[in-house]
Amino acid sequence: MTDIRAELREYLLGWFGQYLPANPLLWYDILVLCWLAIFAIILHLIIRNSAKHFLKGRFSERIVQPDAKTPADLAFKLAKHISFVIQGAVVVIQARLWIPEGSSFLHIIEMVTDQWIILFSLLSLFSLLDIFQVISDRRAVRAHFPIRGLLQTIKLIASVLTGILAVSLLMNKSPLILLSGLGALSAVMLLVFKDAILGLVAGIQLSANNMLAVGDWLEMPKYGADGDVIDIALTTVKVRNWDKTITTIPTYALISDSFKNWRGMSESGGRRIKRSIHLEMNSVRFLNEQELTELRKANLLTKYIDTTISSISAENASKDMSCLLNGRRLTNVGTFRHYLIELLKQHPKIHQNMTLMVRQLEPTNKGLPIEIYTFTNTTVWAEYEGIQADIFDHILAILPVFYLKAHESPTGNDVRSLSIGKL
Repeated sequence: MTDIRAELREYLLGWFGQYLPANPLLWYDILVLCWLAIFAIILHLIIRNSAKHFLKGRFSERIVQPDAKTPADLAFKLAKHISFVIQGAVVVIQARLWIPEGSSFLHIIEMVTDQWIILFSLLSLFSLLDIFQVISDRRAVRAHFPIRGLLQTIKLIASVLTGILAVSLLMNKSPLILLSGLGALSAVMLLVFKDAILGLVAGIQLSANNMLAVGDWLEMPKYGADGDVIDIALTTVKVRNWDKTITTIPTYALISDSFKNWRGMSESGGRRIKRSIHLEMNSVRFLNEQELTELRKANLLTKYIDTTISSISAENASKDMSCLLNGRRLTNVGTFRHYLIELLKQHPKIHQNMTLMVRQLEPTNKGLPIEIYTFTNTTVWAEYEGIQADIFDHILAILPVFYLKAHESPTGNDVRSLSIGKL
């Protein structure tokens, strides 16, 4: 092979030597360099057009630009990077064919092409990982494993190893020599890549414990986050808040600090209503016969009043009912609570298989709290708020029917009325 290469070189020098000025060897090197450049450009165009034609028939998306984030564009970018790798390999082979061994010119070409091949091999790996990321993001059911963080870790490790390999080729030393020297720099490396290491560990723990996934509703007041998780990366988690702002949280903070994940609510199919209405204390009293007769007309109260009155009458038959302290009587607030229970049981938007109750809380200076504790059969925020508002609109409107009043703190109008009354 060496003899053939030398004979070919001497033949070209003899053929072109008569047309070249002094120092024909220099002009020979320039001629070889031009040939290598032209051959590499033609090869690149052939590979690029072939890849574009092939991918156009395999993907439904149109190839728009290399920076786009569709599988077709990323595949085209991968093909382009691979073509650059092939170009570097072909240039080395061509250079070794036309340039004698041991020459400085050949050494320079080999050194440049080696770095070229390493660089575009790394970029090819990045493009391949980006394709995996886009395919994962387009899946109908997202995996709980934070694949973006894993892919970023692979990119980081590949970049470090590629840098070591590139330096070792420039120094003409074994990569193991550089790796052995990194032991003394381990403390510095840990400090530089602290966030990446903590993020990787946190991502593995989040995945192993199924604590967080893209699309979950996350609430973390410490960082002002309250919205949907849109991205779980190696070092950060992005949350789109309900006001459309973006909050960035360190991934390791999700392990070291507490947060609320509303995924359980979304998967259960019901969202809790837990709200109280405060009644004025002096409006609570017993109901008389006439008032019970009027309330009995309500479909939701007929059965309750008839059953309860029958039971109370049997129990109070031997008691002196002229004294309010004797026997049992129906109160307006107790009847009101049972009405609310029946109302919620028949409400089409209330989840009947989850907790449903109306309870009386401890009285305070703000009145007597009557709390609604139930679940809607939808988790859509707008629908949930509409259902809750409709229920409490109705409750506030029917309070006078039960001879009850909602508690309100004194206002300026109350003070003015009191002053006028004293005058």
